[in-house]
Amino acid sequence: MIASIDHVVLTVRDPDAAASFFARVFGMEELTFGNGRRAVKFGRQKINLQNLGDEKRNHAVIGSGDLCLLTDWPVERTLAHLAQEDIEVLEGPVTKSGACGPITSIYFKDPDGNLIEVSRYD
Repeated sequence: MIASIDHVVLTVRDPDAAASFFARVFGMEELTFGNGRRAVKFGRQKINLQNLGDEKRNHAVIGSGDLCLLTDWPVERTLAHLAQEDIEVLEGPVTKSGACGPITSIYFKDPDGNLIEVSRYD
């Protein structure tokens, strides 16, 4: 079902300083997207950087992870699989911005409360 990781979201004190750190130490490319959000990119992966409280669908505590996993399954198959596994879809399918462009995403939580996004490039 899952082909790879698209992006990871980290909650940080200062997104600009964090982006600068990742660029300086690891040679990642700094990005600005959306409404001034900050991220770093390496290869086909991206790390989005957010302030505490920026993300309304999760919390920066235990279970605050936010992962985007890529699939090559059609959206309908993914939704059917989640239903079969008795997983509640929180949002989606919706169009979002992935590391390589627009993606169609479905959101749900894992047993620890981490937000999981399963996405497909069209």
